[in-house]
Amino acid sequence: MFSRFRIVPVLLGLLALIPTARAADADFPLAPAEEVHARGGLPNFLKKANTPGAEIKIAYFGGSITAQAGWRPKTLAYFQKTYPAAKFSEINAAIGGTGSDLGVFRLKQDVLDKKPDVMFVEFATNDGGASPEQIFRCMEGIVRQTWRALPDCDICFVYTLTEAAIGPMLEGKYPRSASAMEKIAEHYGIPSIHMGMEVAKLAKEGKLIWKGPLPKTDVEKAAVGDKFVFAPDSVHPHPETGHELYLQAIVRSLEPIKAASKNQASHVLPAPFIATNYENAKLVLLTKDTVTLSAGFTLLDPHTDAFGKRWAERMTTLHKATKPGETLTFKFKGTRAAIYDLVGPDCGQAIVTLDNQPPRIVPRFDAYCTYHRLATLMIGTDLPDTIHTVKIEISPDQPDKVAILAKNKNVMDKPERFDGTAIYPGAILLVGDVVK
Repeated sequence: MFSRFRIVPVLLGLLALIPTARAADADFPLAPAEEVHARGGLPNFLKKANTPGAEIKIAYFGGSITAQAGWRPKTLAYFQKTYPAAKFSEINAAIGGTGSDLGVFRLKQDVLDKKPDVMFVEFATNDGGASPEQIFRCMEGIVRQTWRALPDCDICFVYTLTEAAIGPMLEGKYPRSASAMEKIAEHYGIPSIHMGMEVAKLAKEGKLIWKGPLPKTDVEKAAVGDKFVFAPDSVHPHPETGHELYLQAIVRSLEPIKAASKNQASHVLPAPFIATNYENAKLVLLTKDTVTLSAGFTLLDPHTDAFGKRWAERMTTLHKATKPGETLTFKFKGTRAAIYDLVGPDCGQAIVTLDNQPPRIVPRFDAYCTYHRLATLMIGTDLPDTIHTVKIEISPDQPDKVAILAKNKNVMDKPERFDGTAIYPGAILLVGDVVK
């Protein structure tokens, strides 16, 4: 799966997509750092794991750290070894460079429709720049959608750690994004595990090398000494080292979680933590019943189009248009809308018009666009809950791609590959409903 979405080769590029905290939310109270909060445990999952012949699906819902060949496959193997009478399989719903603000919209398609028995949610790193209120909306939306559709599915929040976010952990506090997620976990009795507590301990003791290659020769090992090399980039752990610490954190946490898992029962939704949560967030496919596409749009049918097949697991209605002036229009009643699309070498700029607001130019090309990747084109958020009209048009003007690539020290390998004004819409991300 990694090769299909080119997650592993672009991990370094995704570093720039991990946001930093905004000063406006600096006074948000940080939660005390603990490795595990067992809360209501994982009673349904553990009961089924102990049932001979049971088939158990574990959903891993997160970003590029979860997409790696790290804590995800390591924990899956651990569960299979620990509960050999059951049969375990995974739902790999990780997309690099994305947070809960996309997750809450793609949850049904990528996770719930596959009916998991338990879901691990890992978005704290990529949610690092989101406001606490936005995290509340998205994470609560994920919980409420899940238990509304699958009331027997247990949920566990897991948190990862990067060098950029280590500050609060050195003072015994969770970073802001994890602290916000703890509010939702506490409200719903969801267990949470901070997989980076041991990482923070080693960093505080001066025994951690955040960024570097794994030592291989005797000389390299001697140079490292008793220090622990965490990751090649200070974010995405080496599977042999940092991800092993993540695995062991989950293994240790299972004992208190087991002790708390006493009441096997369907989960009942309490009153919302925040009234504006995204329980009603949805991913709307691009069909003749939802949007109007000009004649120049082509459906990249995954059954007949190789490029469309590459993205079929995430986008079943991926379209492409290349000529300036081609348009996508739709109406909706709701409070938030975006387009789930691709950015890449041949992409240009979209002219986005919402209602009677002035048109604005939104680039679909950035400093990492030497390849195609999943992205989100924001249309509007916190809108009045009324009917809105959207028009997206291909701009005739290409952005200065040479200058943009240079920001990340990238260059055009083949200029003709970068020549274009294409857009690749795949779906509408909506809090509300399409109106025809």
